[in-house]
Amino acid sequence: MHDHSHHHSSDAGSNNIAVAFFLNLGFSVIEFVGGYLTNSTAIMADAVHDLGDSLSIGLAWILDRVGRREANSTFTYGYQRFSLFGALINSVILVAGSVWVLTEAIPRLFDPVMPVAEGMVGLAILGVAVNGYAALRLSKGKSLNERALNWHLLEDVLGWAAVLVVAVVLLFVDWPILDPLLSIAFTLFILVNVVKMLWETLRIFAQSSPDAQLAERIESALTGMAEISRIHDLRLWSLDGEHHVMSVHVEMHTTLSSEQQVALKAAISRSLAPFQLAHTTVELEWPEEACRHL
Repeated sequence: MHDHSHHHSSDAGSNNIAVAFFLNLGFSVIEFVGGYLTNSTAIMADAVHDLGDSLSIGLAWILDRVGRREANSTFTYGYQRFSLFGALINSVILVAGSVWVLTEAIPRLFDPVMPVAEGMVGLAILGVAVNGYAALRLSKGKSLNERALNWHLLEDVLGWAAVLVVAVVLLFVDWPILDPLLSIAFTLFILVNVVKMLWETLRIFAQSSPDAQLAERIESALTGMAEISRIHDLRLWSLDGEHHVMSVHVEMHTTLSSEQQVALKAAISRSLAPFQLAHTTVELEWPEEACRHL
């Protein structure tokens, strides 16, 4: 029995990624100009970081659009894993970027450099506003792709908030070491969360079960039906972190007529509906029937 549940989601997620891309790209240009005018190496370094973000966001936008294509004879499950691939790339870039920031910030603990605080304040306010708006647009996204991009932007928001705090403080006191201290703290916070997301993405690529409790609830729903004696070979995996796929072998108490089989299939569909699975395959087996293991 095959049950297809097509989720025709709106283009809101893709549009949000597009907004984030153009905002980040435009602001990267402003950062390069601002870093040059203020002679701030910290801002120039962040400009390079934001340019890398823009490239990864642009890639994620393209992959998200590709992931919305319908299934065909070549990609029978559709293209949703392309979006997951975008999440993987962005997570890797975030980890690499965070490591790079740490390699830049840690040496400054021992040799702090006094930046131009006045220019930093203006750019920091603009940075918080631009990246904060983009992060807000993506904060409601459910896909791993959007969540990975949201961490990109959240990293930038926190980074610019740190720059703003440091710049304001440095207007009054000569404590340049505050800059690398805050950069390290925020970078470690982002790095921990991104590593968790990277692990989750790799697990989905490895076709691990997206939710052990979900598998238990599905088994309970099926075995609770009077016609079913037991189930086995329950497989549960995810296409992209949102759309889950399941296959299972269902063993009957007795042989059913054609009409009873149709009624049972309808009942199974109803019992599985609350789990919102993207695709299910249920194989009915009669008593004493040899099971075909694939």
